[in-house]
Amino acid sequence: MKKVITAVVACVILALMALGYWQASQREHNNTHEMPDTKGVIFNHLGDSYYWDIPFSEDYFIPLPCIVQDKSGAWHLFSSARVHGGNTYVAPNGAKFKIQGDINQAHHNRLVELGADNGKDYRPLDLSFTKDALGIFIAALVVMLLVFNVRNWYKKHGMKAPRKGTAFIEVCVDFVYGDTIRPIMGKEAPKYAPYLLTCFFFILTMNLLGLVVIFPGGANLTGNLAVTLFLALCTFLVTNFTGTREYWKEIFWPDVPLALKCPVPLMPVIELFGIFTKPLALMIRLFANMLGGHMVVIVFTMLIFIFSAMFGVIAGAGTTVLSLALSLFMLLLDTLVSFIQAYVFTILSTMFISMAHVHEEEPQTTVK
Repeated sequence: MKKVITAVVACVILALMALGYWQASQREHNNTHEMPDTKGVIFNHLGDSYYWDIPFSEDYFIPLPCIVQDKSGAWHLFSSARVHGGNTYVAPNGAKFKIQGDINQAHHNRLVELGADNGKDYRPLDLSFTKDALGIFIAALVVMLLVFNVRNWYKKHGMKAPRKGTAFIEVCVDFVYGDTIRPIMGKEAPKYAPYLLTCFFFILTMNLLGLVVIFPGGANLTGNLAVTLFLALCTFLVTNFTGTREYWKEIFWPDVPLALKCPVPLMPVIELFGIFTKPLALMIRLFANMLGGHMVVIVFTMLIFIFSAMFGVIAGAGTTVLSLALSLFMLLLDTLVSFIQAYVFTILSTMFISMAHVHEEEPQTTVK
């Protein structure tokens, strides 16, 4: 087994060295030594798009459906292949749509209707099925398959211990529920465990799929601020809509000296502000960690082409080994971070929900 792994790694190294050599030789053959568009590559990978990219190819991609409403109110459905590569799609009613490619312009990488707003580009109502939207459905499907697989195992084999991947899922469930949710929430753990476990596996699946280059992976879901905002909003709603009367009392009339509550409501304002900072911290922490990891891996990979453009073929081929080593290290680190960030989001959500379920202490009676 070790020999097979070594052979695979060696083949990958040789392939990437050959890729770097070929890219550099092509530039020298065409007498062009232009620096690669690192900024464009990073934004194209980390951002959302109307099609699914194929690695190492600019000509092949997986088109997705575009659904937009133009300035006149008419709806249009067309394939993203019609607007790929800077092309313009002309609708039957004459409306023209194009993906804004200029990174310095408003609505970058978004569909715009050309000249519809008094000669200016108009951003239409866009309900297109983008890469991130499809990635979310894929991640949800993977989570469902994993959960139903565990359920079907116990339904078929009773309490017999599962094997392989099913056993790993069971270990994760036992770790998150038994060592995190139940100790924090106590008797209310079974009530909120379905939501919290769903958060853990959904975030973990999105994180891991984002590390896979080819379809169905490659969508940077947790590096999208809209996705992490929605996840944090779910925890915010569960926390505050299920909060007890004592929880809200501690916010609007906390147990502090009267001078801190009246006439200037200093502590109530601080407590009320804390309601919104908690989900904000959830959102930013998950977004920043996953976005940073993806960005570092891309930059290390781009070193191959940067050195090829700067110093020629030999430097590009030699840099491939170093770039590959750094990229593999960061991918392994990102895999660990994927688990950590999913767990951190879950444990913080558990703590926030638990703190919203404070109960008034019953007076103790002394038995004589």
